[in-house]
Amino acid sequence: MKNEEKLEAAIGQLETLYQEAISQLRSALGNYVANRIAPTKEQREKFRYPKITLTYDPDGPAPVSSRAYAKFNAPGTYTTTITHPKIFAPYLREQILPLLNEYGASIEVGVSTQEIPYAYVIDGQNELGVGDVPPDELARHFPTPSLNTVGDEIVDGLWNIGPRSTRPLALYDGLRVDYSLKRLMHYSGTDWQDFQPWILFTNYARYVDEFVRWAAEEIKRPDTPYYKLICSGGIEIDVNNTDGAVERVSGGNWRKYQMPAYHLLSKEGEGITLVNIGVGPSNTKNITDHLAVLRPHCWLMVGHCGGLRQSQRIGDYVLAHAYLRKDCVLDDILPVSVPIPPIAEVQIAMFDAAMEITREDSDTLKRRLRTGTVVSFADRNWELYWSQERQLINMSRAIGVDMESCMVAAQGFRHRVPYGTLLCISDKPVHGEIKLPGAANVFYERAIGEHLKIGIKALENMKLMGRELHSRKLRSFDEPPFR
Repeated sequence: MKNEEKLEAAIGQLETLYQEAISQLRSALGNYVANRIAPTKEQREKFRYPKITLTYDPDGPAPVSSRAYAKFNAPGTYTTTITHPKIFAPYLREQILPLLNEYGASIEVGVSTQEIPYAYVIDGQNELGVGDVPPDELARHFPTPSLNTVGDEIVDGLWNIGPRSTRPLALYDGLRVDYSLKRLMHYSGTDWQDFQPWILFTNYARYVDEFVRWAAEEIKRPDTPYYKLICSGGIEIDVNNTDGAVERVSGGNWRKYQMPAYHLLSKEGEGITLVNIGVGPSNTKNITDHLAVLRPHCWLMVGHCGGLRQSQRIGDYVLAHAYLRKDCVLDDILPVSVPIPPIAEVQIAMFDAAMEITREDSDTLKRRLRTGTVVSFADRNWELYWSQERQLINMSRAIGVDMESCMVAAQGFRHRVPYGTLLCISDKPVHGEIKLPGAANVFYERAIGEHLKIGIKALENMKLMGRELHSRKLRSFDEPPFR
């Protein structure tokens, strides 16, 4: 049997085992709600994720590859549990086939010991209880997410390798993925399956209006790759209802959700998602922790910042190539002594996109697009402590200040997702040009459209790079094989 056939058979078996497990779990839940008959031990053993195991036992030197994924760092047995195998099948094919073809790995599928929590198989919005049964009662008889089994130990390199240990095949197992899929729906107000592999973050709702406006116009073009915009709150825009799109979306139910998302779908599955993450590094960490399990190709921050240099002007751009992390949220997980490197492919794509959208040559653009260090604070009123912060900001040569960009980059580094930051200067707090309502509105109207289009164009440029975008500088030396 060819490796392609082995892989398709394995993915099919994963899907069969997964569907059998969730069917058994749903059936037992229904029986308990109707008759208060708890599942037996034997029945509960069927509520388990399928697992996939690859064994690499070389009889010669390992192949040399410049890829940043689908690589074994050492001989051994690698395994992980899988959720929604059919939906994640394209990702599984991309990761596994090179391991079979180039490394000669063997593949095996089976049932794991990891239970599927009942809340992850309930359709609709009733995750906390089924019917009239309270969740604490269900938890006595059915699997629930356990904090002892859901974590980022693999991502953070905290898992232990013994001489005979089974190694992780992926950064996230089925339980960790399901944990995040539910939370994506909760925070964004959209189905997790609608998220696209190219992601923009913003910290201002005005960017949402501009994104909807641009998307509605793009959908109407006859040669467009895009065909639908799915918005937080349940509104969908396609070629038949583009008129008044901004007004309908802005008047929708997106306010019910902490970080509303907007998904521009493409025919090739390479669309763009915009997430309004709001203000602050905690929001940013929250949403990126959950988006990471979808393995996006890139995420970019396109928001506003304060300019720190006298020569900068309101409306100028800051292309971050270094990050001074003063937001404190990740310090115990990813120490500030760990450098967060720029991703060269992302930096080039953003600068090229800026030239294309502004129609300025390189020398002209450099007068208002400056590369340098961005500093992010957790405290929005950091200006009140300028006498304390001044020395470090000065030493770092920072040129821009915000609250989210360093977290976007640090989380991209931590979760192995290519990242970048292009900010637009909305005020110059240390030079007396503060953000006032009247001046701010004039700035917003002038700058937002161009800024957003640069971010979109940068993502579209990176699509042409294919999988070369995934940088080896994001891999650790004991990295799991899957990206």
